[in-house]
Amino acid sequence: MTADLFQTVATTTAAVCAGATGGVYVAFSSMVMPALNSRPGSEAIGAMQRINVQAVRPPFMVLFFGGAAASVVAGLTAGTTDTYGLVRLAGAVLSLASFGVTAAVNVPLNNRLARVAGAGDLAWQAFEQPWTRANTVRGVLALAGAAALAGSLTR
Repeated sequence: MTADLFQTVATTTAAVCAGATGGVYVAFSSMVMPALNSRPGSEAIGAMQRINVQAVRPPFMVLFFGGAAASVVAGLTAGTTDTYGLVRLAGAVLSLASFGVTAAVNVPLNNRLARVAGAGDLAWQAFEQPWTRANTVRGVLALAGAAALAGSLTR
């Protein structure tokens, strides 16, 4: 595989994965979390705990970790001597920033929620607001990264 083809495959993979994960995050913030908020706290917690268990399975994990790995490769091979390389680098950084928000904020909140049993509205409110805020940020970062990565392929 030539270096250009390798870079194109890595960048395309990173863009697709960032777009898919970003779409999941934005859908969660705009549809799933408001639906959970309409339920009593104990029901919302139980549902979110089940969702978090289901999320850590191969279909999403391949997108999540594969996209991060592809973003690293796309960023490392981007080059900074032309606009397309700079856009590719920016896209990789945005995509990896989304990964970082997940690791730094959403996963610790999910882990904390996993240990909550029989809690009600206050526990849900303490979880939901910071989680949704971070989730929206990671969604926007991922989608912006996907757009930049895809745009860098247009030359």
